[in-house]
Amino acid sequence: MKFLFWLLALFAAAVALALSANNSGYVLLVYPPYRIELSFTLFVLGLLALLVLVYFAMRLVTAVIKLPNYVRTHREQSAHSGGRAAMMEALTAFFEGRYAAAEKAAVRAIEAGEHSGIIPIIAARSAHELREYDKRDRYLANTAGKSVGESTMRLIAQTEFMLDQKQPQLALASLRELNATSMHKHVGALHLELKAQQLAHNWDGVLTVVTQLEKRSAIHDVVAKQIRQQAWLEKLRARAEDLTSLQLFWKTVPEEFKHRPQIAALAAINFIKLKDCKSAQQLLTDSLNTQWNSELVTIFGDCQGDAGVSQIEQAEKWLKGHSADAGLLLALGKLCLHQNLWGKAQSYLDASNSLVPSRAAYTALAQLAEKLHKPDDAYKYCQLAKGLE
Repeated sequence: MKFLFWLLALFAAAVALALSANNSGYVLLVYPPYRIELSFTLFVLGLLALLVLVYFAMRLVTAVIKLPNYVRTHREQSAHSGGRAAMMEALTAFFEGRYAAAEKAAVRAIEAGEHSGIIPIIAARSAHELREYDKRDRYLANTAGKSVGESTMRLIAQTEFMLDQKQPQLALASLRELNATSMHKHVGALHLELKAQQLAHNWDGVLTVVTQLEKRSAIHDVVAKQIRQQAWLEKLRARAEDLTSLQLFWKTVPEEFKHRPQIAALAAINFIKLKDCKSAQQLLTDSLNTQWNSELVTIFGDCQGDAGVSQIEQAEKWLKGHSADAGLLLALGKLCLHQNLWGKAQSYLDASNSLVPSRAAYTALAQLAEKLHKPDDAYKYCQLAKGLE
């Protein structure tokens, strides 16, 4: 289109020149006392030349006026290009694990005027990996008070730094600040909060966060159950010194976890230690009837309360289906020993040792020998028990 326009203009100029060449007219310019007489053709050519001269003069003046802005813009573009290149270098070095190089490149990007909020974060993360915590905190301060996205990056990084330094309370404080930006509930922040709650031994908080992660399908079912079990175990340990608190707490434990061997074992041990053998016997019976466990049935033998005979009867019922269980035989031996059933105790304890020799069984046999006034046998069993330590 432009070529066609210039072609038409050229033809028009040629026609105009041809017409003016045959034109006998003239132009008279009078400025007293001067008179200038020009041919019409020369006048037209001169006028055109003047117009061209004025046009280029105006272009030159405009270029001179715009020159400072052009130079400034060029410098800004050059600086921006250099800053962007330094930013890409910082990102590449960081993810390659070259933290010193990443920090230096990030500083160059900042000095070049690169305004992206990710630059001070990269610098801070690099300084953190280099254990230069003062520099790390100064870099983080550069992102304070900026946009929501940049503030979120800062708070997430700050949370991770505090967790690495085993300072869960400061990490939770950063997460609470993040909550004010309406970004606290995203999956990454929830995983950080889970770790912080675990480090802070805030097990109620752990259970809450696991539930939130499950709702978002952001945690595997097996992992969630393991974390929940650990939380209930820790809550149970915290109530090992007060019977009333333990009894009330045990009622709040979900049935799914009451029958888990680790939790049932710890609860039974705590009940026994606090002289509540009845509760220990009941929870162990329920758990063993739900899922058999040799370690649990061994603890059952330590529940030596007033209902010793009924315990022996219950254990002998289990013996029909678990006759080769050394733990069950040990428990029966202990229970019979407590009830002064010397012969049965000897038989069960010997049977347990024939399957799996244990320090507990030899210790019980030593106690039995003492009751039967057999010091030599008691000494022999004590030596055998020590040999299994």
